Amino acid sequence: MSDIPPEPIPPAGYLSRKALPIKRNDAEILTREDVQYDFLHYIFLDETAVFTPQTPASASKITFRELYVNALYHSNKCSKVLKDKMFETPEFGVELAKISLLTNVGRINTTMAFFPEMKTALRTYHPVPSLQKTDGNAQDAPRIKNCLKAALLPSEFKSLPPSTPEEVLERRKAGQCPPTSIVNLIFVLSNHAVPLANVHFDGTVNFLDLFLPKALASSDRAKAFLWIIYHYLESDEPPNPFDAPNSHLIPGKAPYMRPLTRMEMSRENVDTSEELEWGKRMSAQRNSFLQKLVTAMESEKKSKPAAPHFVTVAPQSQPNFNTPRTRSTRRHPEPSKENGPFMYYVPGEDPSISHDPASPIPPPVSPDPMIELEEQRILSIPTPVLANIPYFPEIHFDGRSLLQHAWRSVTTSDPLLDSDEENGDDGDIRIDYSQRLSLISAIRGRPPTPEQPSHIIQPSYLPSSRPKTFTRWQPVESWD
Repeated sequence: MSDIPPEPIPPAGYLSRKALPIKRNDAEILTREDVQYDFLHYIFLDETAVFTPQTPASASKITFRELYVNALYHSNKCSKVLKDKMFETPEFGVELAKISLLTNVGRINTTMAFFPEMKTALRTYHPVPSLQKTDGNAQDAPRIKNCLKAALLPSEFKSLPPSTPEEVLERRKAGQCPPTSIVNLIFVLSNHAVPLANVHFDGTVNFLDLFLPKALASSDRAKAFLWIIYHYLESDEPPNPFDAPNSHLIPGKAPYMRPLTRMEMSRENVDTSEELEWGKRMSAQRNSFLQKLVTAMESEKKSKPAAPHFVTVAPQSQPNFNTPRTRSTRRHPEPSKENGPFMYYVPGEDPSISHDPASPIPPPVSPDPMIELEEQRILSIPTPVLANIPYFPEIHFDGRSLLQHAWRSVTTSDPLLDSDEENGDDGDIRIDYSQRLSLISAIRGRPPTPEQPSHIIQPSYLPSSRPKTFTRWQPVESWD
């Protein structure tokens, strides 16, 4: 059976920055196909030393691998620990450079981390078995990107680096070599990938397509990548050391990239069994770490004192002395929709003390004994006023004393109700008023309000059967 050719490549411009990053769940492995391992391998394996060093070096020309690793090593954001690892283990420096190159073009975004002990919820952990053979802790994407942004030429710290391909070429033609840092050049080419699709390619692919799983030979894509880097950093005049045999026929174009069949694609970027096994172990380690982290957080919450809070309490019935009287004739205001059950403030407590939040708040102690004692105390005090009263009757309200009646009025009346809405048929109020008048009459020895004198003329605005006559108004006699 012959190989079936893959589907045609869509035209340039289809790719969006949102579709470029790798999307995987937490603890999921990044395979060789995800990172395009063979493509990266051919780039960093190339031994063509044609690039000008951007940092002090003994050699006059260096390879792309040395150029990129040195840029990371001399970045102002590269930590001393990372530099020591890169110096002691060159293989680690190459692996870090491969992950950094994927971050440089946006294939790995800043939500990824590559060590299982990562605690923040803003990132996801991913083992990368093919690029973590020398050291499992390969930093995280945000730190890598900060390191890349600080990997500039000494002259670019004083002025802004070029931001377009045209500016890079202008600086190089002006005699500045290199015109910019390798890291900044890759940022510029990634941001202008679509406009350059017809400049250096045939319009069906662009610069970012080189880093995606495409039906194109990995070795050819690596050579096209190196060709573009040399074109902008060293010289745009032929010959280019990464030219294809027929490149002279199409000047300014990257080398031809051979399409692959499905069978040929299946033979590229194949994960080994050891890498898959290591990735599974790291995923299990990550899951175990998360379980311990959650358990520790729950234990910490339980050990902390409970914070002050509010609990809902059902309204308690108020104590009364006799059968409560219902006020059916009083007009009560409609309850507000915002009014809810009473919220009782509970301060923080020791979590070791068991407390049932559903248990109601203990009701207040019945005030009946206190009322009786207070009543006896008041009635037993001999005051000059009470001693001079010729008649001081014992006041009772339907079997209740004066103090008991006052308590009943306070606990059963609505304090928010307007006094104008009091109904004359209310039994308690009628008894209250009548007994007050009796008490005042007993104290004074005569009715509190004397009859009006005959010379007082009834005002004209009051109804009367008598003829309306007007005389000089006289005041009411004083009670005293």
